[in-house]
Amino acid sequence: MTQTLAPAPETEQRTVGLSRARRALRAVAIVSCAPYLSLKVAWIAGSRIGIPDGSSLLEHRASIAVANSVTVLMDAAVIVLALVLTRPWGLRVPAWLLAVPAWVATGLLAPIMAGFPLQVAVDALGGPTNTTVAGGEPFLDAWVFGVVYTGFIVQGLTLGALFVLYARDRWGRLWEGRVWELPVGLIGAAQRAVAVAAAGCALPPLIVHVLWACGGTAGLDEAHLADRTSGFYVMEALSAVFLAMAVTGGLLLAFRRGRALPVRLPLALAWVGSAAAVCWAAWLSLAPLTDMADGPTPVLSLTYAGQMIVGILVACLGVHFLAERAASGKSRTA
Repeated sequence: MTQTLAPAPETEQRTVGLSRARRALRAVAIVSCAPYLSLKVAWIAGSRIGIPDGSSLLEHRASIAVANSVTVLMDAAVIVLALVLTRPWGLRVPAWLLAVPAWVATGLLAPIMAGFPLQVAVDALGGPTNTTVAGGEPFLDAWVFGVVYTGFIVQGLTLGALFVLYARDRWGRLWEGRVWELPVGLIGAAQRAVAVAAAGCALPPLIVHVLWACGGTAGLDEAHLADRTSGFYVMEALSAVFLAMAVTGGLLLAFRRGRALPVRLPLALAWVGSAAAVCWAAWLSLAPLTDMADGPTPVLSLTYAGQMIVGILVACLGVHFLAERAASGKSRTA
């Protein structure tokens, strides 16, 4: 697969390079990591900047230090990705070694990029705000959220633009054309069954997220009940949206629906939707490991598990689609 997706030698000479636009995007992506990395490193070193007295972050120093170290590595990976996407040698990186981190970054950043501006808008309209954890204890100073999430949004925009440019140069032929032009044998019965299974598995978590977004409380633990602010409702609504995106993209690819649509649209829906469903649910599932809260309720655990199953199924469908289209393109040019 890696050889199939590799660019021709002449393509490598004229694509990913140090153009002015890509240099600017790379510089902004790297600089946007500075606030988050600085805060995390300061906290690991023992600083209390942005952490008010009484914060639960001060009560679990060992586990919080481990969590901060992991997130430092995750954000540092943004710098590595920015370099890979803008250097000629980045075209020689195996496809999976680049696609997996890019997919994870999409899944972690997309909910923040969509959710934080919506939360700010809802707060401006009088929505409930809260920077405390369950029990009324202060969590972080309000300015920390603005600085960190703004940095994440900039990272997502710049990395997204760089990845689109890179993917267009290296694999653009795989999503050329419209859905009706796809070969009939590209997706078989097994892939259609996977798409249907993903749609079926998506129904329970989709219903639960819509219920919570509309104010329902069934299945929520004490921490979530105490933290039902504008951010909670926005993220629950977005969780439902990302699940719907993943299922829609998978069904469009598997059954060749929306025949006039460009192929890149269902692929984009499947990519973003599956990444957000898997990675955001996995991130929320890991929260109890910081000892900041009790374990999630069974409903929460099942909801997160359902999201991850749906995302994995749709991601597998997308990988199969791209591999088969790459193979069919190679056979035509052989």
